[in-house]
Amino acid sequence: MFTRRTFVTTAAATCLIPGMATAKNKAVEYDPTPQYVRIKKEFLPGQLLVVPRSFYLYYVTEPRKAIRYGCGVGKAGLEFTGTATIDVKKEWPTWRPTEEMIEREPRTYARFKDNDYVQPGGGDNPLGARALYLFQNGVDTYFRIHGTTQPQTIGTAASNGCIRMLNAHVIDLYERVPVGTVVTVV
Repeated sequence: MFTRRTFVTTAAATCLIPGMATAKNKAVEYDPTPQYVRIKKEFLPGQLLVVPRSFYLYYVTEPRKAIRYGCGVGKAGLEFTGTATIDVKKEWPTWRPTEEMIEREPRTYARFKDNDYVQPGGGDNPLGARALYLFQNGVDTYFRIHGTTQPQTIGTAASNGCIRMLNAHVIDLYERVPVGTVVTVV
């Protein structure tokens, strides 16, 4: 079945990755599996590019080449756009929702209301196995690229703004990118 999502994903992928058009009359299936792909020459090696419309994150490995990972992104109105740098990296990070998240979803985050509780890292932590913290001009944006305990949300706009990846994929990315890596979300 040809859906709006399939159309948007196909259009975005065609613009980013020339020469990888789909066969005539065949819908493109979303595939979050990391894959080596071609990318426009203006993206520099070592840079991360996130294309929320297609639910993909690209790590540029060399001119015109990147590893493409599937990701989940922020719900409408909560998404991050622009350029940032990864200023902090953490394995099995701790987590606490922002005050805005607690206000928006008081039931979901009730255990965090009126206290300073921080959830320890581990298998049930929403940030998953790894987190890359996005900063602008040395200031924490409170947006992250991180793993997830909800793998079914990869390929959707379901988060409170962060970029989610499958834990195995974020571990792979974490090992590849150093602190200082530039991240562009278009």
